[in-house]
Amino acid sequence: MRSLILQTVGDLPMAATRLCAWYATLAVVFVALEKIWALRVQRVLRGNFGTDTLYYFLNGFLTRILLILPMSAVAGALHRLAPSSYYEWVGTFPVWLRLLGALVAGDIGSYWGHRWSHEVPWLWRFHVIHHSAAEVDWLVNTRAHPVDMAFTRMCGLIPIYVLGLGQPSGDRTDLAPMLLVVAGTFWGYFIHANLRWRIPILEQLISTPVFHHWHHTNDGEEVLNKNYAATLPWVDRLFGTFYLPKRWPAAYGTDTVVSDRVEIQLLEPFGLVGNPKRPIAAQVSGQVLP
Repeated sequence: MRSLILQTVGDLPMAATRLCAWYATLAVVFVALEKIWALRVQRVLRGNFGTDTLYYFLNGFLTRILLILPMSAVAGALHRLAPSSYYEWVGTFPVWLRLLGALVAGDIGSYWGHRWSHEVPWLWRFHVIHHSAAEVDWLVNTRAHPVDMAFTRMCGLIPIYVLGLGQPSGDRTDLAPMLLVVAGTFWGYFIHANLRWRIPILEQLISTPVFHHWHHTNDGEEVLNKNYAATLPWVDRLFGTFYLPKRWPAAYGTDTVVSDRVEIQLLEPFGLVGNPKRPIAAQVSGQVLP
């Protein structure tokens, strides 16, 4: 455990370089796409852009550290309880089959982690930061409390490891969860993007901007708490939370009071500071393009 933490700390300079490179790449790609196919007219440097950038780097450093302890516990439990022959057998599966299985298992796990973050009041105290965005674009993907992001990711990784589709205690880089984390991270930016793309057939198979924008809606009580799945919409169909009308949401945000100060957002869920009771405007500013 101590060696893992020391290794993670030692990797910080390389991690910082990687984060900067990814940030620049994502900005170039999504700013261009949102300029050409914008759903709503809004500034690139819209309100809270700096806050979301801060969360991008904060989560880039902290999420892995927060996952070390719980995932090490999972690895230890599996090492003691599960027969090694089973994991060796699963390890013989073709990479494509392990990836497909990991995608389904991980999406179901993260679905429930995400849903619990809405339904369990203490978890909602962390998750509400993500829903405080009144303007949604690619960078909103990063606006999340580190505890919230680590919890949802952990819920997605645990079933992958339990089923043997990942090897948390192995001595080699495990391709399936690594590829899923990379692909899932990029897809997270895409489904938050301010893009008006609609592809009806695709929308039934894989999450798209319109699917996830309805998760961020503040259009009324009857359409809240829908579309929890990160990648596979049929998971929401399976558990009764799928919602995808032909129109786009009119408003984003939350009625839950969230401070606009990052330090309060980070500390308030733990009860360490008081909330200044500053409400967030839920209505989207910006004109909807045809």
